[in-house]
Amino acid sequence: MSSERRPSGKHHGDLRRVLEETALDLVAERGVHGFALAEVCRRAGVSVGAPYKHFADREALLAALAAHSFREQHRRYEAAIATGSEPGEQLAAFAAAYVRFAAQERTLFELAFTAGLDKSRYPELMDTGTALFDMLMPIARTIAPDENDAFDLLVRIAAAAHGLALLTDQGLVRPGRDTSEATEEQAARSARALIDEARTAHPR
Repeated sequence: MSSERRPSGKHHGDLRRVLEETALDLVAERGVHGFALAEVCRRAGVSVGAPYKHFADREALLAALAAHSFREQHRRYEAAIATGSEPGEQLAAFAAAYVRFAAQERTLFELAFTAGLDKSRYPELMDTGTALFDMLMPIARTIAPDENDAFDLLVRIAAAAHGLALLTDQGLVRPGRDTSEATEEQAARSARALIDEARTAHPR
């Protein structure tokens, strides 16, 4: 499922997929908070009671979409870090992939970070989000062996990439120019600077 896909026909035998894809379309059009569950039903061509076979409410549907976003991020970041073997370059590749995901999948990015969901209510959502850090922490620990320092490094890299993604989305980074590759390289440079700082603070 991607933010660019559309439901093809009324495949009620796969109701959950149809509802998720329809909701994703509405998020792309109107934002995370711009639609009601009844509208999803109307557009999908199902009864207003149909979603409750799979989702307790609108928030549960959004949680399913956000969990999908985190799984897709995990897949892309895993592929990015697999392109290298040196830990610093792996984390730089993660930072570049982060801003690439934000640019290519704006709807999924918005769902992951602006839905305002209570993660304690949705174990899958919490687990998929945590899995991203679990994948990256072993790499960060090769640079900053202390658990807290490694976590701090990872948070700072992610925060720098996230901020750059938001600034780019608002047209505040080289406005009016096609900057996808330049922005990815800028994210990688920021990550490398933070990694160099961490290595200086924690010499081997």
